[in-house]
Amino acid sequence: MTQAPTPTADTVRRLARSLLKDSGKGGDGGGAQSAAGPDVRPVAAGAEPATWWVGTRHVLRLAPDREASVRRRRELRLRDLVRPHVPVALPSTVARGEWAPGLLCVLDTRLAGGTAEEHRVSAVGETDLAGLLTGLREVPVRQAETLGVPRVPPRSLEALRRAAEESAGRLAEADEFDPDRLSRLTQPAAVQLAAQPGTAVLVHHALTGGHLVVSADGRVRGVLGWDAAVVGDPAEDIAGLALAVGAPAAVRAATLAGYGARPCLRGLWLARCDSVHHLAEALTGRTAPPPVLRARLRRAWEPIMLERVTDLGGGDEAP
Repeated sequence: MTQAPTPTADTVRRLARSLLKDSGKGGDGGGAQSAAGPDVRPVAAGAEPATWWVGTRHVLRLAPDREASVRRRRELRLRDLVRPHVPVALPSTVARGEWAPGLLCVLDTRLAGGTAEEHRVSAVGETDLAGLLTGLREVPVRQAETLGVPRVPPRSLEALRRAAEESAGRLAEADEFDPDRLSRLTQPAAVQLAAQPGTAVLVHHALTGGHLVVSADGRVRGVLGWDAAVVGDPAEDIAGLALAVGAPAAVRAATLAGYGARPCLRGLWLARCDSVHHLAEALTGRTAPPPVLRARLRRAWEPIMLERVTDLGGGDEAP
């Protein structure tokens, strides 16, 4: 496999200038301009950044390999399929090309706002999230699969529970987590919270805080990161929201979207098991775990009223 070149500010600037010219927008990067092209800077720190701000109005994404290029091409088509069904904005593509042989680059519009890591989602923002979950359920699954969106089976909550118990022990040794909290998820409860047949929908599958565009007033204005989408268990997106905005807000949004107790609690426990496991994995490394992992664990384990009042043995009307 050919090694992709390392992107630099100069090469990204020249590439962005070319894409803007091809799109008919000329030098309209919306920021400082130079003879070489618009102002560019990496979105996040990294040795080989793959996402760059271009001026103040655009984002340039560089696929690092051919597999990522395939996912990105699928994402562009999927966004057009999803857009009419959801109440929040999705990025629009201004231009595309190759930044290295066989490697896709995409210049997108930049959605105005911060992230869910920067701004707390308000009560009205929770209705935006509910609209997102509702819209995803309305996207025709067959059309999504025609675009190449893969269908994935639901994860085993019992397997996650066992792995989380082991991880919780390591966190307890590091004084990071009380493993007794996991005792609420018993083996019978994990079985009762298994995904129900016939409930597969389009799942964003990456509803992290960084992919939620949130305004200063707490409204959810847009959603990024659609290249990880799958057809599968809707509880995965409820879990993603629990990690990103907190368990109570995630469950309220899912309830507003029409999901019953079972998928809400399944999503809650997917998030809790994941948060324990991911922090424990990070603690085994040589460097301190990123603060975001502790924040996700804290959000996922926020108490919710639903788990106190729901009798899982009595059945559920959840879709």
